Order: sequence, then structure tokens, then C-alpha cells
Amino acid sequence: MTAPHSPFSQHFPSTRGYLSACTAGLPTLETVTASRAFTDTWAAGRLDAVALGETIERCRALYAEVAGVAPDRVAVGSQVSQFASIVATSVPDGAEVLCADGDFASLVHPFVQLAGRGVRVRYAPVSRLAAEIGPGTALVAFSLVQSATGEVADHAAISRAAAAAGARTFADTTQSTGWLPVDASGFDFTVCHAYKWLCAPRGTAFLTVREGLDDALTPLAAGWYSADEVWGSCYSHHMPLARGAGRFDVSPAFPSVPGTETALRFFAELDIAEAHTHDVGLANAAREMLGLQPTDSAIVAWPDPDGSALAAMRDAGIAASGRAGNARIAFHLWNDAGDVAALAEALGRR
Repeated sequence: MTAPHSPFSQHFPSTRGYLSACTAGLPTLETVTASRAFTDTWAAGRLDAVALGETIERCRALYAEVAGVAPDRVAVGSQVSQFASIVATSVPDGAEVLCADGDFASLVHPFVQLAGRGVRVRYAPVSRLAAEIGPGTALVAFSLVQSATGEVADHAAISRAAAAAGARTFADTTQSTGWLPVDASGFDFTVCHAYKWLCAPRGTAFLTVREGLDDALTPLAAGWYSADEVWGSCYSHHMPLARGAGRFDVSPAFPSVPGTETALRFFAELDIAEAHTHDVGLANAAREMLGLQPTDSAIVAWPDPDGSALAAMRDAGIAASGRAGNARIAFHLWNDAGDVAALAEALGRR
């Protein structure tokens, strides 16, 4: 049974009824302070790009710690689709990419755009991805946790099947990193936008690349920040790429950087297993109230074709979302049993 008050709530602004971490996380108090300090510094004409670059390197190291990889395996950018487009450059002409039915467009679109090279995108239910990997599959690309449904992929089975078939794995962990204890080291490539479960400002995303695969990708978004010494290689005729995954870096979104550092530091110090127990415990309490079976996901989704459940939640002041004909809620560190009770009242399930 979940405790009546979240043991993590002291780190977040006081809220009630915010059940939408799957849409955007809430900032920690330290992230609010850091983001405001950046705006004040900028407004005062004291923005220091070199110092911000040092902050980005700390973000890279902190994300590496959270993701379970070495810092030189991490690239820093701003969008999932941007990084997925880089991963797409590793797919041979005429090859097959296996994706999950109903997966998020930012992950799938870059592979669909390869049709001119004869690349075929084939879909299968996420529960059958491992079984559907075949000899012609070059890459299996999937969200570790599905955005529309909250379904958690059997990543271990997918990785085993991919290895047996000689296929590479690409996991989008945007809906999982921050509550699900799975390391990026188990995949060839991963991508994660930090503004959801890692509670960072929107504008910072991360790519991880397994050691030895840097040369399999083309850094087609390379720019002034794609070097080890950015200030010594930001003009033409001397533009060496970074030796590691930093070659896939793109120009940073400065306003998001200080808040991202504080958010990542919080999660680097957090016991993700405790977060998992907390989040999934609340989600399963909500499922029991809704008459749904328990799962291992912090996202709860159920059919809501006419939007009535979503409307009822919003009328009661509950932040929720609707995706693919479902009503969708999520539980994270600031939530507690009181949010489940408020949800029950809003839906007439008390």
C-alpha cells in the first residue's frame, strides 16, 4: 500500500491532481531556481556561453550516470526526431526496420522517410516485437514504454532476438527514464527527451551510442557544437568531429541547460528502484479503482472514445491527457494516494 504522502514531494512545488508526467514533468524546486537565475542573468547581459558549455558537459556526465553508460557514449541535442534521423543513417539501402504498432511519430517518421532508399518499415504489436525480428531486419526501433498505452516492452527478449538475427536495437526511453530501472547500455542506440520523467525544461535530449558504432552513423546535423573543443573548431577549414558520441551533438538550447543540470543531478542521486515502486504502486491503485488489471507501468490508459473521462478529470482540476482514443494519466514523484482519491471522486468511482 502506498504511503499517504509522497516521500519525494518536498523536492517539488506543491501540487494536487497533476497526473501528466507522460506529457511533461514538473520541475524540482532547484530546477525552478536555476531556470529563473538563468533568465535573470540573461536579462542583465551577463550570459556566459563558455560557462554554459561547462554546464552542458556536467549534464552529459549526469545523464550518463542515470543511463548507465560512459559520458563519451552520450550526445546532447534537443529533439528525439533529430537523433532518430541520425540513427536512420545506419540503415542499409533496401533493409527492414521493425517498429511497434502505434509508436510515437518522432521515433518512427525518420525511418519512413527512407523509402527512397528502399528501406521498408514493418510494424508489429510491441508484445510481439521479439518474435517478429527476422533475418532481414536491420534495426528494431521501439519505445521502451509506449506513449499512448503505457505498455512496457519486453526489452530483454527484444535484445536477445535482435542479437540472434544480427539486428541492431534502438530504444526511445523518453517515457521510461526517471522511473523504470533499465540501463541504456543494453541497446545499440537510445534516445531520451528529458522534459518528461526527468523533469527538466523542454529543449534537452540525449542520444546514446554503443561503443564501436559511432562510425555506423552519419552526423548529418553536425555543427559548431559537434567537436571536442568547440571554441577552437567552430569555423570552416578546421571542423574536427568529436572522438566519441559528442560528434552527434547539436547546438544547445541555452535556456534549458541550467534547469536540466539540476534535474539530472536530482535523478542521479535518486534510487530509481524506489521511484519505480512509488510510481507503479500509485498507478496500480488507480487501476484497481478503475477496474483494470495491475501492470508494471506508471502510465494508466483506458478507452475513452467520446472524451468523457478526460473532460470529467479536467472539470475536477486534474491534469490528464487523451491519446489515440484513450484517457491517459501518469504517476510520478510528486503524486500520492490523495491524487488517486481525487481521481476516483472526479470519475464517480468513490
